[in-house]
Amino acid sequence: MSTELEANKLTFRDAEAVLERAQKVMSTGDIPAIMKSFASDVVVRFADFPETRGKPPLEQFLRVRFARQKNYRLQKQLRAVSGNVIVCSWDGEWDDGQDGRRMQGRGIEILTMRGGEIAKWEATFNVWPMGSGPSLPIV
Repeated sequence: MSTELEANKLTFRDAEAVLERAQKVMSTGDIPAIMKSFASDVVVRFADFPETRGKPPLEQFLRVRFARQKNYRLQKQLRAVSGNVIVCSWDGEWDDGQDGRRMQGRGIEILTMRGGEIAKWEATFNVWPMGSGPSLPIV
């Protein structure tokens, strides 16, 4: 990554590199590798989970999450970058760790970077069993 990342001014290429690394390590479920992406004082606002601060609660969240998401496959798409903020969408598939159902999810993430690390991870997402119809009552 360029030195611009260290100055908190990301280029499009910097943002793509951050997302490529995140996609790779999240798809492996390698929690120690994933944790290297985050600042020690990271703030996490992930969907409807309570906000957390720091690496210990993030690591616990990830351990519980990956116990439930087996064979996780992830695709991230860069949508915008401005200053030190990256916005992406993602699509994921996995096998549910409790009942084996194949699942899908889609969401939006906002990553605020500091010194080459994710200082704030904000995300919203929807999840559904693979092959099922929409869950929103719009029809």
